[in-house]
Amino acid sequence: MNSFENGLHIKGYKNIACIDEVGRGCLLGDVVACAIILPKGLKIEGVKDSKKLSAKKREYLYNVIIENAIGYGIGRVNSKMIDEINIKESTRLAMKLAVENIVDKLGKSIRPDYLLIDAETVYMDIPQIGIIKGDDKSHGIACASIIAKVYRDKLCMDWEEEFPGYNIKQHKGYGTKEHREKLNLLGVTPMHRKSFLKRIIK
Repeated sequence: MNSFENGLHIKGYKNIACIDEVGRGCLLGDVVACAIILPKGLKIEGVKDSKKLSAKKREYLYNVIIENAIGYGIGRVNSKMIDEINIKESTRLAMKLAVENIVDKLGKSIRPDYLLIDAETVYMDIPQIGIIKGDDKSHGIACASIIAKVYRDKLCMDWEEEFPGYNIKQHKGYGTKEHREKLNLLGVTPMHRKSFLKRIIK
């Protein structure tokens, strides 16, 4: 899973930011992206696409990845903006913000010299490549997916407290049968993406 990163290091790139997002298909809440720069040659055992890991394993790997990273950044775009500019552009914006927010352990900003992105394009003047199913093919993108997933899951716990009754802590904003039923029973919250609800609200 390090072949993309290794090839770029051979070409002389040093600060390679690997980027992924989570929450793209949710009915509720922010889309969250992570951009992470890892040391050359680092391979963390057990890292793979966050969707293929248990919550406990993700939490463990989250801490290991953060501890070993040169730097990382988080980008968030809320439901209101998603409704205004659509989810694809919001995903790209979240990724751009994540890159702009990369800092090291001392809080110093780092500008990457190359971007490895999970199946997207980021509007920045930095060399980049979008990799289809990147979280399966790139160790760094898989690490970014884990950081983004754990970060957003923690946000879901905050949203659970703010909007009790929807069971956000369980479905994380995705369009499960329970979530759709709760929407029709309790109504739409400010956290919901109204552009996603046209065929759900009766």
